[in-house]
Formats: sequence, C-alpha cells, structure tokens
Amino acid sequence: MKQITLIIAICCLLSGAYAQNKQAKENTEMKKTLVVYFSATGTTKAAAQRLAKEKNADLFEIVPEKPYTAADLNWRDKQSRSTLEMKDKSSRPAIKNTCPNIADYDTIWIGFPVWWYTAPTIINTFIEAHDLSGKVLNVFATSGGSGVEGSAKDLKKAYPQYTWGESRLMN
Repeated sequence: MKQITLIIAICCLLSGAYAQNKQAKENTEMKKTLVVYFSATGTTKAAAQRLAKEKNADLFEIVPEKPYTAADLNWRDKQSRSTLEMKDKSSRPAIKNTCPNIADYDTIWIGFPVWWYTAPTIINTFIEAHDLSGKVLNVFATSGGSGVEGSAKDLKKAYPQYTWGESRLMN
C-alpha cells in the first residue's frame, strides 16, 4: 500500500512539474517581437534590419500607397509633399498594407526617420490602423541631427492609451 501511495505521489509531482514546464515554455513562445518601420531612403530600413536581428524579431515595412520621390522629401521646399504633410498634424498618408498578424506580438518597435523633429505622419496612419492595446510600444529613429526623445514624447502624448517603453536613436 505504501508503494502504491509513493508511486501516486511521484506521478503527481512529475505531472505538476511537466505542466509547469509546459506553461513556462508557452509563455516564452508567446512573447513575440515585431519591428515595424517606415523608410523613405533606406536608412531606417537598415536600422530596422539590425534591430530585428538583435531582438530576434519579425519585420514589417510601412509602405506608402504613393511612394515618396526625392522632390517629395525636399525639406527646403515649402511646398514639397513631406513639408505639407508635416505642417498638417491631421495628415494621414495612405499606406498600402496593414500588418495582418499584429495580434501575435507582445512588443512592437516602431521606426522612422525624424522629420521636423518628430515622427512622419505616416506613423500615425499605421498606429491608427491597428489595435495596439496590451502591447509594449518602443520607438527607434534615424536622424541627421535630431534626437528621438521629441518624437517619442509626441507619440506618447498623441496615443496615451498605449503602453510606451524605450526609445532609441539608431544612426
């Protein structure tokens, strides 16, 4: 009788340990990271690829419905497309696609070139096209002279309903 009780106790302990190990493995597997980026000239794309490799993350590119030309990006031209979009804070440039499996990710890094000391308005288009509730959102940016802090602050202010984590300048 003692042997049967001992066998049952050992089986229960092993079963509990197995279930605990399985749950820990599932929790680890569920934590997925996505690096989302908009890149007008390729600089931010290269940074996104480095970050995705570092974080063992998937990549998703925000592609504008209408690609930006060199003339569109001429920040010295007060009538260029990028200048006009950045002057109009309600501007939401159309994007070609949304991320169909965004729900699969727990952590999302959102990357962009800094335009006029903040994120391009196409980033707002992406954020507003997705439900990012329950995710940790991090910001990374490339810039020829600005930091990322102002961009991160602006996004946190515009979308206070989301959980914002770290920010990183990746030149």
